[in-house]
Amino acid sequence: MKLKALALSIALAAGIFAANAQTAYKGNDVFLGIGGGIISTYNGGFNSPAFYGNIMLGKYITPVWGVRGVIGGPFQTLDPKVKGNGFDMTADNARGYKNQLFGELNLDGMINFSNIFATDLAKFDVYGFVGPTMNLSKENTVLSNTAQFQNVLPVVESNDLKVRFGASAGLGLGYNFTDAFELALEGRYGITPSIFGDASQFRKAEGTGRVTLNAIWTIGGKHGKFARAAAAAAAAGYLSKEAAEALAREYAEKHPKTVEKIVEKEVIKYVDKYINNEIPASTAVFFDINKATLTEKDKARLKLYAESMQNAKDVTFSVAGYADKATGTPKINQSLSERRAKAVYDYLISLGIPASKMETSANGGVDPIFFNNDVLSRTVIIKAK
Repeated sequence: MKLKALALSIALAAGIFAANAQTAYKGNDVFLGIGGGIISTYNGGFNSPAFYGNIMLGKYITPVWGVRGVIGGPFQTLDPKVKGNGFDMTADNARGYKNQLFGELNLDGMINFSNIFATDLAKFDVYGFVGPTMNLSKENTVLSNTAQFQNVLPVVESNDLKVRFGASAGLGLGYNFTDAFELALEGRYGITPSIFGDASQFRKAEGTGRVTLNAIWTIGGKHGKFARAAAAAAAAGYLSKEAAEALAREYAEKHPKTVEKIVEKEVIKYVDKYINNEIPASTAVFFDINKATLTEKDKARLKLYAESMQNAKDVTFSVAGYADKATGTPKINQSLSERRAKAVYDYLISLGIPASKMETSANGGVDPIFFNNDVLSRTVIIKAK
């Protein structure tokens, strides 16, 4: 059962990371948290609670899904029970521990149930989490070579360090005071081999319950559906982030049900439709090293942009070719930038854009234009003059 739970939790975490690789949104949404509470060992009943503290680091991949790592400790308590616990061979009593030191690492896949139904970001968060867990402590006790007597397990002390693996899951309830700060109450239940060793009657699979109150800070604030839609629209080169965000809000007011389901795709379509009636934003076509040939993807992008150019009345566009200065001689780069600009110009002419609406230029080899990356200087930039 433990192996199945461990496999399931790892699969969940892997699935979340796969979903992250496919998203168009590149925001941070990294969060830090610290909290404290109590932990109680379960072996035929809950034992006396001990202090428990944790720190966490994670990331909200979407408003619904997230991942995090949680380090916790430092104490657990095992009450001495005559029935069930191992018997200490150095004294005539059942073995027990008070505030035994241990540490653990939990890797959680998270789901925010509130944001599934919220229009944007919910004020109250109800969320669940599940994942593999690992703890580290002394072995504490091992079975003695002395023969078992009257159904009592004889144990002796062991100071060897031991790592144990298992799984945990839980629920949380949080309140967002701001987009950046949240206070959350969490309950977690985990199952691993006992940190108390053979003294526990559940030595192979012991339960532990924790209740903690956590302060969580999201660096830069959480990004909801509107913010992500605006970022996606801006990243696609449609509009500035501020303008895209304003349009996202406008679309949300008109089509709230659609926004709840597929906000990013629908808002981008709306933005695309909106800007077709305005002066289009600039766009760029990128080329391989020493190439001036348009790919099918380039042609598709230019075809969409040409529709916007045709709708922009009395506007002239510059078609500027570039090469990267880091490779090739000045003479080669000048020729290459000319051929690239001409390739784009000729294709736009074939799409029906009048020559009078375009002015070409060749800038030769240049220093990095985008993100200090020479590769991205192998480009043609089209923009309204």
